[in-house]
Amino acid sequence: MGRLTTRRRVVRLVEGVETVRPDTLTVEEPLEIRVGGKALSITMRTPGNDFDLAAGFLVSEGIVRSGTDILAIRYCAGATADGSNTFNVLDVLLGVDVPPPAAERNFYMTSSCGLCGKASLDAVRTLASWPVADDPLHVDPALLATFPDKLRAVQKVFDRTGGLHAAGLFDALGELLCLREDVGRHNAVDKVIGWATRSDGLPLSGTVLMVSGRASFELVQKAVMAGIPFLAAVSAPSSLAVDLAAESGLTLVGFLRGLSMNVYTRSDRLGESG
Repeated sequence: MGRLTTRRRVVRLVEGVETVRPDTLTVEEPLEIRVGGKALSITMRTPGNDFDLAAGFLVSEGIVRSGTDILAIRYCAGATADGSNTFNVLDVLLGVDVPPPAAERNFYMTSSCGLCGKASLDAVRTLASWPVADDPLHVDPALLATFPDKLRAVQKVFDRTGGLHAAGLFDALGELLCLREDVGRHNAVDKVIGWATRSDGLPLSGTVLMVSGRASFELVQKAVMAGIPFLAAVSAPSSLAVDLAAESGLTLVGFLRGLSMNVYTRSDRLGESG
């Protein structure tokens, strides 16, 4: 697992009996994303798939539209006192200009919030490159109900730590196309979007984004920016998530647990096509 996990000493109490043992924890470290040598964002993340994370973040912020806009991504400065590289600083070389609003502000994101640094609600309603409202995707509810278990079955790091969020991209037939885990739910989604970006897979028409936690505003925004027409979550959405989904024409499902689910927007996509 490399730097995905680490070991720490823990004192465990069970019915008053104390034992000392090692415990496996998820690693959380900062990642600075630079564009053309200039710092753009710092996010707390679980190391791994960092290039995907950077690419997905740039798509989510409307800075790039496709993988061809990204000329190169490389690790750069960030050495420790002993001269080793921390691999916590990335520099992205773009073939397009950074839009002025993004160029003029720095983002600092914790592992729990993907929107820190935004000045207002209007600032996050970024113009999407691919409208999702007309996407003809249809998903059988019984098939959708299998997605949480499929996602959970491949969460290898979660099995060891219990401390990661997951995002999975499914096609209309229920095939898992990509899974990413991270201590931050927004990072997991950016890693999925970045994987598609670097594989020249945007827009992600006809796909379902499944997330292991709640459906927040920023996750809906990221889905829309990548052209994903359907977002499903095992927990609750926020009011702003529902508002943005309705405004964008994205199908939003929450509390997906077995054959039970709440469909908040665009319920017409639930059912067999034709």
